[in-house]
Amino acid sequence: MEAAKTRAAAYNALPFFPAAFMEQLITYVTHHPLLAGAALVALVAVVVYESRARLGSESALSSQELVRLMNQGALVLDIRKPDEFAAGHVNGAKHLPSDQILTASDSFKRFKEKPVIVVCDSGSLAAAAVRNLQTQGFTKAFLLRGGLNAWRSENLPIAKGA
Repeated sequence: MEAAKTRAAAYNALPFFPAAFMEQLITYVTHHPLLAGAALVALVAVVVYESRARLGSESALSSQELVRLMNQGALVLDIRKPDEFAAGHVNGAKHLPSDQILTASDSFKRFKEKPVIVVCDSGSLAAAAVRNLQTQGFTKAFLLRGGLNAWRSENLPIAKGA
């Protein structure tokens, strides 16, 4: 009978969070609230960063995927400054200043259901632009992963001039 009680107690015990651990955790948090708060803030920051990174990676394209979509008639928007655009851009890209991205739905209505790829130098500004385009109803808005720097590093052709 005693063996059955021992087995039942062992079966019902939580192996990963024993009561002693929870008591120690509560004691630690009450004695060190700043450290516990900092750890909680760090955890939240990591979760937010990872979730944003995962969402951004779904809409990022490699250079080869960009070429494939361009061959299928995709619109490529370069949101860099005019002098940077004139110095070199993806062939066939249209220049759109980054401050005009909020009104892109007016200019590019016919591309709302077609692929639209946004290009900047590194891809960081393009991510915000893609989010803006998606809120405006562009269902297939993407960015070039690594931006024009990645395009250049793969020795792909660059067009010069406006």
